[in-house]
Amino acid sequence: MTLATRIEAATPADRDRALDGLRALAVIGVVIGHYLVMALVPDAEGALRVRSPLTALPDFAPLSWVFQLLALFFLVGGYSAAQGLGTREYGRWIRRRLIRLTRPVVAVTAVLALTFPLLAAAGVPAGTLRTTTALVVQPLWFIAVYGVVTALTPVVVALVRRLGAWAALPLVVTVAVVDALRYGPWADGVPGWVGLVNVLPGWAFAYVLGVAWAQGRLPRRAAAAVAAVGAVLLVSLVLWFEYPASVVGVPGAGRVNSHPPSLLVVALAMAQCGLAVLGRDRLAAALRVPGRWAAVAMLNLVAMTVFCWHQIALVLLTVGTLPADLPGLHQLPDGLGWAGWRLVWLPVHCVVLAALVWGARRFEAPWSGTLRRVGPAAVVAAIGFGGYAVAVL
Repeated sequence: MTLATRIEAATPADRDRALDGLRALAVIGVVIGHYLVMALVPDAEGALRVRSPLTALPDFAPLSWVFQLLALFFLVGGYSAAQGLGTREYGRWIRRRLIRLTRPVVAVTAVLALTFPLLAAAGVPAGTLRTTTALVVQPLWFIAVYGVVTALTPVVVALVRRLGAWAALPLVVTVAVVDALRYGPWADGVPGWVGLVNVLPGWAFAYVLGVAWAQGRLPRRAAAAVAAVGAVLLVSLVLWFEYPASVVGVPGAGRVNSHPPSLLVVALAMAQCGLAVLGRDRLAAALRVPGRWAAVAMLNLVAMTVFCWHQIALVLLTVGTLPADLPGLHQLPDGLGWAGWRLVWLPVHCVVLAALVWGARRFEAPWSGTLRRVGPAAVVAAIGFGGYAVAVL
Protein backbone atom coordinates (compact mmCIF):
# COMPACT_ATOMS: atom_id res chain seq x y z
CA MET A 1 0.00 0.00 0.00
CA THR A 2 1.44 3.38 -0.99
CA LEU A 3 1.61 6.41 1.28
CA ALA A 4 -1.17 8.07 -0.72
CA THR A 5 -3.51 5.10 -0.35
CA ARG A 6 -2.74 4.84 3.37
CA ILE A 7 -3.62 8.52 3.84
CA GLU A 8 -6.76 8.01 1.77
CA ALA A 9 -7.79 5.03 3.87
CA ALA A 10 -7.16 6.91 7.11
CA THR A 11 -9.20 9.97 6.09
CA PRO A 12 -12.65 10.16 7.74
CA ALA A 13 -15.49 10.01 5.24
CA ASP A 14 -16.89 13.33 6.46
CA ARG A 15 -13.58 15.20 6.11
CA ASP A 16 -14.16 18.44 4.18
CA ARG A 17 -11.32 18.15 1.68
CA ALA A 18 -12.16 21.45 0.01
CA LEU A 19 -11.27 23.37 3.18
CA ASP A 20 -7.92 21.64 3.37
CA GLY A 21 -7.40 22.35 -0.31
CA LEU A 22 -8.10 26.05 0.16
CA ARG A 23 -5.71 26.21 3.12
CA ALA A 24 -3.03 24.48 1.05
CA LEU A 25 -3.57 26.98 -1.79
CA ALA A 26 -3.12 29.85 0.65
CA VAL A 27 0.15 28.38 1.97
CA ILE A 28 1.50 27.81 -1.53
CA GLY A 29 0.52 31.35 -2.50
CA VAL A 30 2.42 32.80 0.45
CA VAL A 31 5.56 30.79 -0.29
CA ILE A 32 5.68 31.46 -4.03
CA GLY A 33 4.51 35.05 -3.69
CA HIS A 34 7.19 36.01 -1.19
CA TYR A 35 9.82 34.16 -3.22
CA LEU A 36 8.92 36.08 -6.37
CA VAL A 37 8.66 39.60 -4.88
CA MET A 38 11.62 39.51 -2.49
CA ALA A 39 15.04 39.49 -4.06
CA LEU A 40 17.97 39.33 -1.65
CA VAL A 41 20.88 41.24 -3.15
CA PRO A 42 24.24 41.83 -1.42
CA ASP A 43 25.22 45.47 -0.85
CA ALA A 44 28.75 46.91 -0.94
CA GLU A 45 29.52 45.42 2.51
CA GLY A 46 28.24 41.99 1.49
CA ALA A 47 25.06 42.19 3.59
CA LEU A 48 21.83 40.98 2.00
CA ARG A 49 19.19 43.62 1.30
CA VAL A 50 15.64 43.14 0.08
CA ARG A 51 14.90 44.43 -3.40
CA SER A 52 11.53 44.30 -5.13
CA PRO A 53 11.30 43.17 -8.76
CA LEU A 54 8.06 45.12 -9.03
CA THR A 55 10.13 48.33 -9.10
CA ALA A 56 11.48 47.33 -12.52
CA LEU A 57 8.45 45.27 -13.57
CA PRO A 58 5.40 47.29 -12.45
CA ASP A 59 3.16 45.65 -15.06
CA PHE A 60 3.46 42.39 -13.08
CA ALA A 61 1.82 43.94 -10.00
CA PRO A 62 -1.62 42.35 -10.68
CA LEU A 63 0.04 38.94 -10.29
CA SER A 64 0.07 39.69 -6.56
CA TRP A 65 -3.72 39.21 -6.70
CA VAL A 66 -3.06 35.55 -7.51
CA PHE A 67 -0.45 34.87 -4.83
CA GLN A 68 -1.83 37.00 -1.97
CA LEU A 69 -4.30 34.41 -0.69
CA LEU A 70 -4.29 35.16 3.03
CA ALA A 71 -8.03 35.86 2.83
CA LEU A 72 -8.50 32.13 2.23
CA PHE A 73 -6.71 31.43 5.52
CA PHE A 74 -9.22 33.62 7.33
CA LEU A 75 -12.18 32.22 5.37
CA VAL A 76 -11.26 28.63 6.19
CA GLY A 77 -10.34 29.63 9.73
CA GLY A 78 -13.75 31.18 10.32
CA TYR A 79 -15.49 28.13 8.88
CA SER A 80 -13.44 25.70 10.98
CA ALA A 81 -13.76 27.77 14.16
CA ALA A 82 -17.52 28.06 13.85
CA GLN A 83 -17.83 24.33 13.47
CA GLY A 84 -15.14 23.49 16.02
CA LEU A 85 -16.41 25.72 18.81
CA GLY A 86 -19.97 24.43 18.76
CA THR A 87 -21.01 23.71 22.31
CA ARG A 88 -17.44 23.28 23.60
CA GLU A 89 -16.22 25.19 26.62
CA TYR A 90 -14.74 28.42 25.21
CA GLY A 91 -11.71 28.75 27.49
CA ARG A 92 -10.33 25.31 26.73
CA TRP A 93 -11.16 25.60 23.02
CA ILE A 94 -9.42 28.96 22.48
CA ARG A 95 -6.42 27.93 24.58
CA ARG A 96 -5.84 24.86 22.42
CA ARG A 97 -6.16 26.82 19.17
CA LEU A 98 -3.80 29.59 20.28
CA ILE A 99 -1.19 27.15 21.53
CA ARG A 100 -1.36 25.31 18.23
CA LEU A 101 -0.83 28.61 16.41
CA THR A 102 2.11 29.76 18.49
CA ARG A 103 4.14 26.54 18.82
CA PRO A 104 5.84 26.94 15.39
CA VAL A 105 6.46 30.64 16.09
CA VAL A 106 8.20 29.88 19.38
CA ALA A 107 10.27 27.21 17.66
CA VAL A 108 11.54 29.32 14.78
CA THR A 109 12.31 32.39 16.89
CA ALA A 110 14.02 30.29 19.58
CA VAL A 111 16.21 28.66 16.93
CA LEU A 112 17.14 32.08 15.54
CA ALA A 113 17.89 33.34 19.05
CA LEU A 114 20.36 30.48 19.51
CA THR A 115 21.99 30.65 16.07
CA PHE A 116 22.33 34.41 15.53
CA PRO A 117 25.19 34.83 18.05
CA LEU A 118 27.03 31.95 16.39
CA LEU A 119 26.45 33.40 12.92
CA ALA A 120 27.64 36.83 14.06
CA ALA A 121 30.78 35.28 15.56
CA ALA A 122 31.35 33.44 12.27
CA GLY A 123 31.39 36.75 10.41
CA VAL A 124 27.89 36.93 8.94
CA PRO A 125 27.23 40.65 8.36
CA ALA A 126 24.90 42.35 10.82
CA GLY A 127 22.89 43.61 7.84
CA THR A 128 22.17 40.04 6.74
CA LEU A 129 21.01 39.12 10.24
CA ARG A 130 18.80 42.21 10.31
CA THR A 131 17.30 41.35 6.91
CA THR A 132 16.66 37.78 8.05
CA THR A 133 14.96 39.09 11.17
CA ALA A 134 12.69 41.33 9.12
CA LEU A 135 11.82 38.53 6.69
CA VAL A 136 10.88 36.16 9.52
CA VAL A 137 9.19 38.56 11.91
CA GLN A 138 7.16 40.76 9.59
CA PRO A 139 4.88 37.97 8.24
CA LEU A 140 4.11 36.95 11.83
CA TRP A 141 1.65 39.85 12.05
CA PHE A 142 -0.72 37.41 10.38
CA ILE A 143 -0.60 35.04 13.34
CA ALA A 144 -1.22 37.83 15.84
CA VAL A 145 -4.24 39.15 13.93
CA TYR A 146 -5.52 35.65 13.29
CA GLY A 147 -5.29 34.87 17.00
CA VAL A 148 -7.28 37.98 17.93
CA VAL A 149 -9.96 37.24 15.34
CA THR A 150 -10.17 33.63 16.49
CA ALA A 151 -10.63 34.76 20.09
CA LEU A 152 -13.63 36.79 18.89
CA THR A 153 -15.33 33.73 17.38
CA PRO A 154 -18.28 33.63 19.82
CA VAL A 155 -19.06 37.27 19.01
CA VAL A 156 -18.80 36.63 15.27
CA VAL A 157 -20.99 33.54 15.51
CA ALA A 158 -23.66 35.52 17.36
CA LEU A 159 -23.56 38.36 14.83
CA VAL A 160 -23.76 36.01 11.85
CA ARG A 161 -26.64 34.13 13.46
CA ARG A 162 -28.52 37.43 13.59
CA LEU A 163 -27.35 39.14 10.39
CA GLY A 164 -26.06 36.37 8.16
CA ALA A 165 -23.23 37.30 5.77
CA TRP A 166 -24.29 40.95 6.13
CA ALA A 167 -22.39 40.89 9.42
CA ALA A 168 -19.27 41.50 7.31
CA LEU A 169 -20.61 44.73 5.82
CA PRO A 170 -19.72 47.05 8.74
CA LEU A 171 -16.12 45.86 8.41
CA VAL A 172 -16.02 46.91 4.75
CA VAL A 173 -17.56 50.28 5.60
CA THR A 174 -15.01 50.83 8.37
CA VAL A 175 -12.10 50.20 6.02
CA ALA A 176 -13.64 52.43 3.36
CA VAL A 177 -14.12 55.30 5.82
CA VAL A 178 -10.58 55.00 7.14
CA ASP A 179 -9.22 54.97 3.58
CA ALA A 180 -11.30 58.05 2.77
CA LEU A 181 -9.73 59.80 5.73
CA ARG A 182 -6.14 58.91 4.97
CA TYR A 183 -6.29 59.22 1.17
CA GLY A 184 -9.07 61.80 0.71
CA PRO A 185 -9.07 65.63 0.79
CA TRP A 186 -8.39 65.62 4.54
CA ALA A 187 -5.35 63.35 4.32
CA ASP A 188 -2.84 66.03 5.36
CA GLY A 189 -4.57 66.47 8.72
CA VAL A 190 -5.05 62.79 9.48
CA PRO A 191 -2.37 61.18 11.70
CA GLY A 192 -0.68 58.07 10.32
CA TRP A 193 -1.88 55.78 13.11
CA VAL A 194 -5.47 56.10 11.84
CA GLY A 195 -4.62 53.53 9.18
CA LEU A 196 -4.03 50.94 11.91
CA VAL A 197 -7.77 50.96 12.58
CA ASN A 198 -8.05 48.91 9.39
CA VAL A 199 -5.96 45.98 10.65
CA LEU A 200 -8.71 44.10 12.44
CA PRO A 201 -11.71 44.78 10.17
CA GLY A 202 -9.56 44.40 7.05
CA TRP A 203 -8.67 40.80 7.85
CA ALA A 204 -11.67 39.83 9.98
CA PHE A 205 -13.87 40.37 6.93
CA ALA A 206 -12.95 37.01 5.38
CA TYR A 207 -13.21 35.31 8.77
CA VAL A 208 -16.80 36.53 9.17
CA LEU A 209 -17.63 35.21 5.71
CA GLY A 210 -16.17 31.86 6.79
CA VAL A 211 -18.42 31.74 9.84
CA ALA A 212 -21.41 32.63 7.63
CA TRP A 213 -20.41 29.87 5.22
CA ALA A 214 -20.26 27.34 8.06
CA GLN A 215 -23.71 28.37 9.25
CA GLY A 216 -25.23 28.05 5.80
CA ARG A 217 -25.69 31.84 5.56
CA LEU A 218 -23.50 32.26 2.46
CA PRO A 219 -25.23 30.31 -0.34
CA ARG A 220 -23.82 30.09 -3.84
CA ARG A 221 -25.91 32.97 -5.17
CA ALA A 222 -24.66 35.25 -2.38
CA ALA A 223 -21.09 34.03 -2.95
CA ALA A 224 -21.38 34.88 -6.65
CA ALA A 225 -22.57 38.38 -5.73
CA VAL A 226 -19.70 38.82 -3.25
CA ALA A 227 -17.17 37.70 -5.87
CA ALA A 228 -18.61 40.00 -8.53
CA VAL A 229 -18.74 43.04 -6.26
CA GLY A 230 -15.21 42.34 -5.08
CA ALA A 231 -13.86 42.04 -8.63
CA VAL A 232 -15.55 45.25 -9.79
CA LEU A 233 -14.40 47.13 -6.69
CA LEU A 234 -10.86 45.82 -7.08
CA VAL A 235 -10.53 47.05 -10.66
CA SER A 236 -12.30 50.32 -9.92
CA LEU A 237 -9.96 51.18 -7.04
CA VAL A 238 -6.93 50.74 -9.31
CA LEU A 239 -8.34 52.51 -12.37
CA TRP A 240 -10.12 55.47 -10.81
CA PHE A 241 -9.05 55.87 -7.18
CA GLU A 242 -5.26 55.72 -7.48
CA TYR A 243 -4.81 52.56 -5.42
CA PRO A 244 -1.57 50.72 -6.29
CA ALA A 245 -2.25 47.55 -8.24
CA SER A 246 0.19 45.57 -6.10
CA VAL A 247 -1.18 44.06 -2.91
CA VAL A 248 2.33 43.96 -1.48
CA GLY A 249 4.45 47.00 -0.83
CA VAL A 250 6.76 48.36 -3.52
CA PRO A 251 9.66 50.69 -2.60
CA GLY A 252 8.96 54.23 -3.76
CA ALA A 253 5.19 53.75 -4.06
CA GLY A 254 3.13 56.43 -2.36
CA ARG A 255 0.67 53.94 -0.90
CA VAL A 256 0.95 50.42 0.46
CA ASN A 257 -2.13 48.24 0.30
CA SER A 258 -1.19 45.50 2.72
CA HIS A 259 0.17 47.16 5.89
CA PRO A 260 -2.30 48.22 7.13
CA PRO A 261 -4.87 46.65 4.79
CA SER A 262 -6.61 49.04 2.44
CA LEU A 263 -10.00 48.69 0.77
CA LEU A 264 -8.21 47.02 -2.14
CA VAL A 265 -7.22 44.14 0.16
CA VAL A 266 -10.86 43.76 1.23
CA ALA A 267 -12.02 43.85 -2.40
CA LEU A 268 -9.53 41.13 -3.27
CA ALA A 269 -10.72 39.10 -0.28
CA MET A 270 -14.31 39.44 -1.47
CA ALA A 271 -13.42 38.14 -4.92
CA GLN A 272 -11.30 35.28 -3.59
CA CYS A 273 -13.76 34.20 -0.89
CA GLY A 274 -16.70 34.28 -3.28
CA LEU A 275 -14.83 32.17 -5.83
CA ALA A 276 -13.72 29.76 -3.10
CA VAL A 277 -17.30 29.11 -2.03
CA LEU A 278 -18.37 28.68 -5.64
CA GLY A 279 -15.51 26.27 -6.36
CA ARG A 280 -15.89 24.16 -3.25
CA ASP A 281 -17.55 21.15 -4.86
CA ARG A 282 -15.13 21.00 -7.78
CA LEU A 283 -12.14 21.30 -5.48
CA ALA A 284 -13.48 18.57 -3.20
CA ALA A 285 -14.04 16.31 -6.22
CA ALA A 286 -10.50 16.97 -7.48
CA LEU A 287 -9.11 15.98 -4.10
CA ARG A 288 -10.79 12.57 -4.28
CA VAL A 289 -7.71 11.46 -6.22
CA PRO A 290 -5.50 9.81 -3.55
CA GLY A 291 -2.24 11.36 -4.74
CA ARG A 292 -3.59 14.91 -4.74
CA TRP A 293 -5.30 14.43 -1.40
CA ALA A 294 -2.15 13.02 0.17
CA ALA A 295 -0.18 16.08 -0.90
CA VAL A 296 -2.83 18.44 0.49
CA ALA A 297 -3.24 16.49 3.73
CA MET A 298 0.50 16.43 4.38
CA LEU A 299 0.84 20.14 3.64
CA ASN A 300 -1.98 20.92 6.06
CA LEU A 301 -0.19 19.03 8.81
CA VAL A 302 2.78 21.41 8.54
CA ALA A 303 1.06 24.56 7.27
CA MET A 304 2.27 26.81 10.08
CA THR A 305 5.76 25.35 9.93
CA VAL A 306 5.93 26.16 6.23
CA PHE A 307 4.68 29.68 6.96
CA CYS A 308 7.27 30.26 9.67
CA TRP A 309 10.28 28.83 7.83
CA HIS A 310 9.76 29.76 4.16
CA GLN A 311 11.67 33.03 4.39
CA ILE A 312 14.59 31.32 6.11
CA ALA A 313 14.75 28.90 3.20
CA LEU A 314 15.14 31.86 0.86
CA VAL A 315 17.95 33.29 3.00
CA LEU A 316 19.76 29.96 3.16
CA LEU A 317 19.48 29.42 -0.59
CA THR A 318 20.78 32.92 -1.28
CA VAL A 319 23.63 32.78 1.24
CA GLY A 320 24.62 29.24 0.31
CA THR A 321 25.10 30.14 -3.34
CA LEU A 322 26.35 33.70 -2.84
CA PRO A 323 29.91 33.13 -4.16
CA ALA A 324 28.48 32.05 -7.52
CA ASP A 325 26.70 35.41 -8.09
CA LEU A 326 23.82 33.72 -9.87
CA PRO A 327 21.21 35.54 -11.96
CA GLY A 328 17.79 35.40 -10.36
CA LEU A 329 19.28 34.92 -6.90
CA HIS A 330 21.96 37.51 -6.20
CA GLN A 331 21.67 40.07 -8.98
CA LEU A 332 19.37 43.09 -9.03
CA PRO A 333 15.84 42.26 -10.22
CA ASP A 334 15.95 44.55 -13.24
CA GLY A 335 13.88 42.88 -15.93
CA LEU A 336 12.26 39.83 -17.49
CA GLY A 337 15.56 37.98 -17.57
CA TRP A 338 15.74 38.09 -13.79
CA ALA A 339 12.14 36.87 -13.53
CA GLY A 340 12.91 33.94 -15.82
CA TRP A 341 15.92 32.90 -13.78
CA ARG A 342 13.91 33.34 -10.58
CA LEU A 343 11.45 30.72 -11.79
CA VAL A 344 14.33 28.40 -12.65
CA TRP A 345 15.49 28.50 -9.02
CA LEU A 346 12.02 27.98 -7.58
CA PRO A 347 12.29 24.15 -7.38
CA VAL A 348 15.59 24.51 -5.51
CA HIS A 349 13.95 26.90 -3.08
CA CYS A 350 11.18 24.36 -2.52
CA VAL A 351 13.73 21.62 -1.82
CA VAL A 352 15.50 23.78 0.79
CA LEU A 353 12.16 24.62 2.38
CA ALA A 354 11.11 20.97 2.40
CA ALA A 355 14.30 20.05 4.23
CA LEU A 356 13.69 22.74 6.85
CA VAL A 357 10.07 21.68 7.30
CA TRP A 358 11.12 18.07 7.67
CA GLY A 359 13.42 19.05 10.50
CA ALA A 360 11.01 21.47 12.19
CA ARG A 361 7.71 19.63 11.69
CA ARG A 362 7.86 18.12 15.17
CA PHE A 363 7.46 21.57 16.72
CA GLU A 364 3.97 21.99 15.22
CA ALA A 365 2.51 18.95 16.97
CA PRO A 366 1.89 18.94 20.74
CA TRP A 367 5.22 19.03 22.56
CA SER A 368 6.05 16.00 24.64
CA GLY A 369 9.14 14.38 26.17
CA THR A 370 12.27 16.49 25.68
CA LEU A 371 10.42 19.21 23.79
CA ARG A 372 7.99 19.61 26.68
CA ARG A 373 10.87 19.90 29.14
CA VAL A 374 12.72 22.54 27.09
CA GLY A 375 9.52 24.40 26.24
CA PRO A 376 9.90 27.13 28.91
CA ALA A 377 13.50 27.79 27.82
CA ALA A 378 12.34 27.99 24.20
CA VAL A 379 9.72 30.56 25.16
CA VAL A 380 12.35 32.63 26.95
CA ALA A 381 14.65 32.45 23.91
CA ALA A 382 11.75 33.42 21.64
CA ILE A 383 10.98 36.44 23.81
CA GLY A 384 14.65 37.39 23.72
CA PHE A 385 14.61 37.23 19.92
CA GLY A 386 11.52 39.39 19.94
CA GLY A 387 13.41 42.01 21.91
CA TYR A 388 16.29 41.83 19.44
CA ALA A 389 13.86 42.25 16.55
CA VAL A 390 12.32 45.35 18.13
CA ALA A 391 15.80 46.81 18.63
CA VAL A 392 17.10 46.27 15.07
CA LEU A 393 14.00 46.85 12.96
